[in-house]
Amino acid sequence: MQLDTLTLRVAFAIVAFTLALLFYFAAYRSTRSPYSGWWCVALTLFLAGSASYLLDGTAHQVWANPLGSCLLVAGAVCVWGGARSLRAPRPPSWQLAAAPAVVTVAAAFDSPAVNTWSGGAAFLALMSLMLGFASRELWRLEPGYSRVRIPLAIVSGLLSAYYFCRMVVYIGEGPNSKVFITYFGSAVTTLVTMVLLVVVSFSMAALSSEQQTRALRAVATQDGLTGLLNRAAFVELASDELQRLRRSRAAGSVILADLDHFKTVNDTYGHAAGDAALQSFAAACIGTVRSTDLVGRYGGEEFIFLLPGVSPDRAEAITAEINRQLKAVRGAGGARMPTVSYGIAPIGHGTPGLDELIATADAALYRAKSLGRNRTVLGTDSPQSPK
Repeated sequence: MQLDTLTLRVAFAIVAFTLALLFYFAAYRSTRSPYSGWWCVALTLFLAGSASYLLDGTAHQVWANPLGSCLLVAGAVCVWGGARSLRAPRPPSWQLAAAPAVVTVAAAFDSPAVNTWSGGAAFLALMSLMLGFASRELWRLEPGYSRVRIPLAIVSGLLSAYYFCRMVVYIGEGPNSKVFITYFGSAVTTLVTMVLLVVVSFSMAALSSEQQTRALRAVATQDGLTGLLNRAAFVELASDELQRLRRSRAAGSVILADLDHFKTVNDTYGHAAGDAALQSFAAACIGTVRSTDLVGRYGGEEFIFLLPGVSPDRAEAITAEINRQLKAVRGAGGARMPTVSYGIAPIGHGTPGLDELIATADAALYRAKSLGRNRTVLGTDSPQSPK
């Protein structure tokens, strides 16, 4: 029995509309996660694209078919954007607009008034590419994400491969060939996409919830201004790291840093300049330390580091590199970046708890301030813990 393309397209539009409403109210409104937002937009674009194709074969197909291709490719771009939002910032606007623009131009210059498949090769290629990008983003998610990412990545990859095969047969055999109509025609594709859309939409709710949970966890552990660990999160993670260092009898360093004359920056250039100075210092820290090091905002203009396996001499070299990067920053409105004073506490075998290390680093920092600021002072070794 031959599938009725028109009926399937109407059914697809109804399904996409229903899923968009359900996903908006059940996922996006409750989580406000970027991922669920991207997926709601994708469903809306799929709905609009499918509706545009309903005018195929009429006098309106000259604009309806290119518009439908543009909207469907834009929907696929949003699927990629949603997958990317789980691990990376939003892509630049030109990257989001490029694929829909290309397919629109290709369709417009391929006799859309008489050619039902105007711009077909570009459409199929870009659908395959965008869905392939989405699959790649899902595969690249860290293992800690919901396990649903794996079947979603597989589904996206298979759909990408399906569109690629459609493109190959379309170019080689033509859209009117028996092979293309039987296995890759509009009716078959609409049915396959509709079934996968239903399955995938509800599976994606798990990733939306996971994204919201991670965002809330980041808010709870990160300093809102600098993006570094906040004090509570640093203390918790550093305490665990110190226990690991004791078990492995490894060395390390704790550093306290304080921006010199920070109040003068606020008073002279305003609090916006002070915030910019804190952010610049945080950026210099992130650009210098390793991903395994812990860096946090300890309070106000004071920062704290725990550097596992780093000797005091190496810690001092790290502070010098941070200063070098900070010195190269030019503040807005002529504001100059403040200098920084540091106190270092060495971590050795028998080192007591974090409080004692911080006290040692704080005493060294106080000495750095009293010696004229803008320097690094090494504190004495912490006392041996009682046996």
